[in-house]
Amino acid sequence: MSEALAQTILYTEEDYYNLPENVRAELIDGQFYYMSAPSRMHQEILMFLSKTIANYIDSQKGPCKVYPAPFAVKLFKDDETIVEPDISVICDPNKLTDRGCTGAPDWIVEIISPSTSSHDYIRKLNLYAKAGVKEYWIIDPRTGKVFVYYLDQADVNVDSYTFQDKIKVNIYDDLWIDFKEIGL
Repeated sequence: MSEALAQTILYTEEDYYNLPENVRAELIDGQFYYMSAPSRMHQEILMFLSKTIANYIDSQKGPCKVYPAPFAVKLFKDDETIVEPDISVICDPNKLTDRGCTGAPDWIVEIISPSTSSHDYIRKLNLYAKAGVKEYWIIDPRTGKVFVYYLDQADVNVDSYTFQDKIKVNIYDDLWIDFKEIGL
């Protein structure tokens, strides 16, 4: 007597782009991970950082672009992984497509919520390191902590900060983010 094995459905890029407009999800290794609507504090942090980064890039007349979520990032050539980081900074214009970004952004920021913390701290950290993201920030509004991962080195290095700190952005020579300016 043979047992029927449960088959896991692997979703693809086509399935991702066929999701209904009102559904937010990420596709990681062929599986969907659904996302809830962000909190007001999440959005305040997102807007502050997006404006600060964009203003810096504009003032330097640099090639990089900043994209807040929702913005699709296809990390690998396969069609089974598409993420939507809260903020993506892309410095190679050849990675930009009509649908988003293909390849690793230079810098990714995730603002976690209680339902996504292990997803951001473990699954996405590993994905981003494997894909070649240079810098990855995880911001936790509940604890007021910011974890800065430097992924472009032989070993992954991480520094921990609070919302009282001024944090150096590693991919730039002279960009600092002062979290006290958010006013939370």
